Amino acid sequence: MGRQAGADDGTGSAPDPSSSAARDPRLAVFAWGGGEDGAAPSGPLPSGRLALLADELSGPERRCPGATDAELVGLVRAWAAIESWGAAAKLGAIREMIRRDGVPSPGADHGDLPETWSPSLRYELAQALSCSTQSAETTAWLAWEQAARLPWTGALLEDGTLTPAKARAIVETFRDLMDLDAAKAEAIIADQLAGKTYTQVLRLAEQAALTVDPGLAERRRERAVKNDARVTFFREQAGTAGLSGRDLPPDEALAAMAIVNARADEYRDSEAFEDTPMDVLRAYAYLDLINNVPAHERIAGTGGQDDIGADVQAVGDPGQNGRGQHDHGQDGRDHDDPDPDDPDPDGPGPDGPGPHGSGPDGSGSDGSESGGPGSGGRRPADLIVPLATLLGLAERPGEIQGFGLLDPGLAREFAAAAVASPGTEICVTVTSPEGYAVGHGCGKPHRPSGPIRGPDSGRARFPARLNLTIPATALTGGQGGRVGPSDQWAFKPRGGQTVSSGAGLPGAGPPGACLPEAATRADGWGAWTLTLPDGRLLGVRLEPVPVFDCDHRYETRGYRPSDLLRHLVQVRDGTCTFPSCNRHARESDFDHALPYDQGGKTCACNAGARSRACHRVKQSPGWNVTQPKPGWHQWVTPAGWVYVQEPKRYPA
Repeated sequence: MGRQAGADDGTGSAPDPSSSAARDPRLAVFAWGGGEDGAAPSGPLPSGRLALLADELSGPERRCPGATDAELVGLVRAWAAIESWGAAAKLGAIREMIRRDGVPSPGADHGDLPETWSPSLRYELAQALSCSTQSAETTAWLAWEQAARLPWTGALLEDGTLTPAKARAIVETFRDLMDLDAAKAEAIIADQLAGKTYTQVLRLAEQAALTVDPGLAERRRERAVKNDARVTFFREQAGTAGLSGRDLPPDEALAAMAIVNARADEYRDSEAFEDTPMDVLRAYAYLDLINNVPAHERIAGTGGQDDIGADVQAVGDPGQNGRGQHDHGQDGRDHDDPDPDDPDPDGPGPDGPGPHGSGPDGSGSDGSESGGPGSGGRRPADLIVPLATLLGLAERPGEIQGFGLLDPGLAREFAAAAVASPGTEICVTVTSPEGYAVGHGCGKPHRPSGPIRGPDSGRARFPARLNLTIPATALTGGQGGRVGPSDQWAFKPRGGQTVSSGAGLPGAGPPGACLPEAATRADGWGAWTLTLPDGRLLGVRLEPVPVFDCDHRYETRGYRPSDLLRHLVQVRDGTCTFPSCNRHARESDFDHALPYDQGGKTCACNAGARSRACHRVKQSPGWNVTQPKPGWHQWVTPAGWVYVQEPKRYPA
């Protein structure tokens, strides 16, 4: 039931008498039933004038001086309508981008709107809106649909009847209908949408879609199970993890849920978990069933309620899923808020494969090959942990690529689990004060002893690429990395000597000026020793990473880079160098900014990581990428806008 006017005939309570602001009589238009109800959606005031009036009357800090309670509610309603109007205006401008970009299809029945547009438009739009390319593609598609097939929905968005999220729900629900059926379904619900919640709008749209096309639900379900079923891994805002199966066969998913519930009931009936909520017990059951942890071990505590091995087994392949066009969180998941007001939800993680993905499965048109791990197989997670955190000298967060930040305690647990795994690779990255990688080396056992293998204990194991970060200043402070009550995680020059006066480090004098003789190479930097918690010693040869300048020491004369050059560029860039793309550098192409066949060097100062999709767009007409200095990638779009991506900033 709508709100009813009060005893004051809708003018609301009087403004605060203590307010010194004079009341503006124009506020009356925002009262319930006041004036001509211009604050309501579809009111007589044009949206532009409404925005100016609401802005003026809301006043400094939006304190709305002189407004009654009813008028204050009216101002809130007005701003909501203005928000929808702004969203509609944005989509209208995007449609003009589509017109200018696309080629009209012969015989198309969508007016002057072409049915296709180029990847270049998607990338231009992604940078303009600071969103992922998949979000940009979805936004362009929404703009097209609301003019080409669902004009009433677009009009209701513009006049404030629908929020952007509600309009999007209608468009997505009708996307599989034929044009004529979509128009019929829209007509069924158009006059029922005012005042409805997001869920109510969604249900109306679903009912209308099934009314005009009874077989739609079955076709959609079968297609989703066949093409869209996936398991996604993502970071929750609390720093915990999410592991979710999406678009699964309903019968099999229900059966699986029954098994989870049965295991959770077993945990509850054991009375070993005291007041633990059932949802938490289901989470234990879910992980234990996946990781083959018997119920009796969880009940006895030996399964480990804080068992890193159980909690992070899926980290090895974060965000890799077959998302379709309309799943546009970068983390590979749909956003499940039942009332998602953000029409462009964006999350962390890499762009996924698929029609607009960037899988490392071929070469770019200039012949650059992929730097990714190849096809198939489970990738170890890329775990970054500051050495100072492991030494107990600081409480700095760690990071897992494609997942996000780890609090210091969890970072230490992950590092311990990684070292315990025989599949773990260990590297060291030296960072500048800004967090840029200025040095890097990979660990190797001092004596041939097979793969790195942790102590034979009950500790959880987590195969990873463990990258330990250390500030350059920590290596030049007279102690190397050997700080703390023991030699665990100690990092020092080969032979136990220490570096003095910052010699050999970026910005600290000539390379190799005062490095211990045993650690010195002709070009500076050199050999260090890392002591692991179990006493093993790894040799690490630090190499400078070209960031602020480049002496071309890693340049190769041919087209293909050396393994060392490729690796250092990946470490420096971290991810694809298109500003809104988060695909890992290991899964991206090694690309020449100035193509090799045009005289470009195969060198760090001309190289960058580009996902396959971003690589192709970079080579399309109108785009230009340069490096003003190593690691800074300047993209110029066909419209002339300039965006610069800096090197990755590492926690250290």
